[in-house]
Amino acid sequence: MGRGGGLGAGVRRAARPAGGRGAGGPALAARVGPGTQADLQWWAGWTVAATRRALADIGAVAVTTDEGPAFVLPDDVDPAPPAEPSVALLPGLDPSTMGWRQRAFHLDPAYVPLLFDRNGNGGPTVWVDGRVVGGWVQRPDGALALRLLADVGAERRAEIEAAAHRLEGLLGAVRFSVRFPAPLQAELLSPGTSG
Repeated sequence: MGRGGGLGAGVRRAARPAGGRGAGGPALAARVGPGTQADLQWWAGWTVAATRRALADIGAVAVTTDEGPAFVLPDDVDPAPPAEPSVALLPGLDPSTMGWRQRAFHLDPAYVPLLFDRNGNGGPTVWVDGRVVGGWVQRPDGALALRLLADVGAERRAEIEAAAHRLEGLLGAVRFSVRFPAPLQAELLSPGTSG
């Protein structure tokens, strides 16, 4: 069972709470299973009862993960193959960062105060092999500033820097800013900060 399939397809078919509340939950769950009941409830904004009903309606299968009990779709119970080595710079509010209420499997809890604003919104993150290792921001001149919070070694750092240069090239003259920057992004935007 992998974090690539998920509950979403089935949850979309399940009865939704009155008023269509929580329409974002199923779309997320389609990408991030296995998910805990708390994950789905948190993302969808449903009550405990509505979340349990949706899981039952789709025939979600309980599984055990390193983080405890979770659920997958009935056709997603086989173990996921090992992931390929990877480096990624993900934008703020990306579902990979925001998709789980409990994030310890991919995010050291010590990094949360640096990478999330006070409302719990995740800023732009640097990932290596499925784990958050730092953050980044686009400066007004278009340059990307990075800060790694974990030691990833020289080779992986070079891969991260190459990914940042590729993203700068892709963005070209496009500029964007994070509306509510997390502390790390605010720090990287401060004059005189290198990154």
